Amino acid sequence: MASDKGSILVVDDEAEIRETLREYFEFAGFDVYVAGDGDSMRKVLEQRPVNVVLMDVNLPGEDGLALTRQLRGSHGMGIIMLTAAGQTVDRIIGLEMGADDYMPKPFDPREVLARVKSVMRRLRERPRGARPAPEDKPEIVKMGACTLDLAAHRLYDAKGDDVPLTSMEFDLLKAFADHPDRVLNRDQLLEFAHNRGAEAFDRSIDLRIMRIRRKIESDPEKPQVLKTVRGAGYIFATGRKS
Repeated sequence: MASDKGSILVVDDEAEIRETLREYFEFAGFDVYVAGDGDSMRKVLEQRPVNVVLMDVNLPGEDGLALTRQLRGSHGMGIIMLTAAGQTVDRIIGLEMGADDYMPKPFDPREVLARVKSVMRRLRERPRGARPAPEDKPEIVKMGACTLDLAAHRLYDAKGDDVPLTSMEFDLLKAFADHPDRVLNRDQLLEFAHNRGAEAFDRSIDLRIMRIRRKIESDPEKPQVLKTVRGAGYIFATGRKS
């Protein structure tokens, strides 16, 4: 019987880390699966439902960055990168490829659990099913070439097709939609996106906004929807007169 708390897949080539996290999360009530490389990961995903993947960056063969990109292109689970201490570049690239969060090694399993719960909470707030008709849902916000449905936690392109979003990307879009034509600094964005544990100068906000711009802007290099206000933050420019 599946756990009502959810399921975790640990992808790490170090057996000690796999077993430590397996034991800890199983004790916390989760279903836990483990894999030492990309092939093993795919076998698990073919057979088991997974809510959150804990992905090590340094893996034999396909590294964690390449696997994260593959998962984000075809799956909707949360992804938390596990990076060695000081691997700032890998962490930044991982976030750019669509990871929801990251944890530097060595880590305290209690903090990993807190990050997993945070990501899982956002995922569970996103209802499944067919797209609601716009006339039945007032929480519809036009964002450039796309439409954000706040009630359904979904982003649609001009053709009405789903645009994949990470949970953090949705939270950021919701923050902008809730505060149109208002400059939001990094502290505020981290607060609105339920990520107060991060540091305001962390580049994760900038990288995620760059990813969002690629999805909603006609020309991401010259953004007209999510604009940068130099020295202050970002603003969702609706074009409405105040």
